Amino acid sequence: MALRPVQVNIKALDGPAVGRFWAEALGWSAYSPGVTTYVGPAGGLVWPDPVGVGIDVVPVPQAKTATKNRVHLDLATRSAAHQAELVARLEVLGATHVDVGQGEVPWTVLADPEGNEFCVLEPREVYRDTGPIAAVVVDCADPRAMARFWSTATDWTLHEVTDDQAVLRSAEGVGPYLEFLRTPDVKSVPDRVHLDLLPYPGDDQAAEVARLHTLGATDLDLGQGDVPWTCLSDPEGHEFCVLSPS
Repeated sequence: MALRPVQVNIKALDGPAVGRFWAEALGWSAYSPGVTTYVGPAGGLVWPDPVGVGIDVVPVPQAKTATKNRVHLDLATRSAAHQAELVARLEVLGATHVDVGQGEVPWTVLADPEGNEFCVLEPREVYRDTGPIAAVVVDCADPRAMARFWSTATDWTLHEVTDDQAVLRSAEGVGPYLEFLRTPDVKSVPDRVHLDLLPYPGDDQAAEVARLHTLGATDLDLGQGDVPWTCLSDPEGHEFCVLSPS
């Protein structure tokens, strides 16, 4: 039994607009199979994507607060020229520069049109084959504890764990990394961005949720009502959802 991360869930006042932004930012396509806007590789809607992790933009009535998101995306680049070109293109699409205390760093910190932070990285060899999303990055207090939970909760392989960072990636070695970075920030509001996990065909969603409970996950009521997915929090309070395999 295991779960696979299949999409990054982003809440937005204007879901279609934010979906279009991310589709153009990544060179992907935006699909609207229902009330949400799914962003995935061009060529037609395939869900879940067999290689990458998609983005699902969900419309909500609340705007983002000034609080920095504790989950964000890092975008990969191939060269310094590509990094500069991508930043310029994202600015045209509506991205803005933000200061989250990063200081002098080789990457560029931006926010999407509704203020969700993300980074455009300088070229790094480790991200050469990830696709446009290099990593899903999660701020945390204890990367080692996060590594224990998430490497057992999912079928992703643990590549690195230290006091400052834990890194996972799919067992097939494709798509983005999942990185937990130690930060001094304290979680104070619900995450605007979170991961959605999916059981494999034939696995039981309720059994997977029960397994996560034994690992330290707790049930979460966000006012979701009667829905086919289950909302949970990891041991540090990061929200995530276990989707129905159907």
